[in-house]
Amino acid sequence: MKQPHILVEEGAVNGTVLLPGDPDRVDLIAEHLEDIERLTDNREYRLVNGTYDGTPLTVCSTGVGCPSAAVAVEELAKVGAERLVRVGTAGGLQPDVRTGDVVVATAAAKFDGTTKRYEGVEYPAVASRGVVDALIGTAEDEGEHVHVGPIVTDDAFYAEDEIAHDWSDARMLAVEMEAAVIFTLARRRELEAGAILAVDGNLVAGEQKGETEEDELPEDAKEGVKREVRVALKAVEGM
Repeated sequence: MKQPHILVEEGAVNGTVLLPGDPDRVDLIAEHLEDIERLTDNREYRLVNGTYDGTPLTVCSTGVGCPSAAVAVEELAKVGAERLVRVGTAGGLQPDVRTGDVVVATAAAKFDGTTKRYEGVEYPAVASRGVVDALIGTAEDEGEHVHVGPIVTDDAFYAEDEIAHDWSDARMLAVEMEAAVIFTLARRRELEAGAILAVDGNLVAGEQKGETEEDELPEDAKEGVKREVRVALKAVEGM
């Protein structure tokens, strides 16, 4: 049966799916792929199949926030996805997590509303060990420094400043808007999941994305996105 939002049927996607938030980032990732097959482009969901060094994978955008990401994960789980890797951006919460850096998330604190509809906050949103190890190992092989540790998933982008220092005091590395529901639903649907994130600002330093005149992301963050995409793609083979 064709899924109502991502508009694909069972067997249409590959086992490993990269999940950027931005549909345009699907195209950025697809530039590195061969054997490209464009599947669908509906609402915030753009899907592409391809291969990287002979390894098949799918790229699917999730849009912004946990509600739309949950729709993507639920439907991908029904059509053949086995492993989900968020490839996105986040705001730094530690002084040394600066714009352009890359973070590999081990877990996500659930400051969202969507996961609460599935389970209590007592249940952890944790990345899969195999995905985390593959991302870290690939980064090391590529000579890429990554910050590794827990992050925050939050719903309210414009209300984060007032709580950012609490998150920082709790030693959270960064804040973004989708990972917790991806990790939660992957666990509940018996999938693997992980996240690699390019830092696009630092909340404790008062650096917010969107402050540049030309584009949403500053140049350092754009370079971080390029590096995280390279690591994610090279890591797929080892997952």
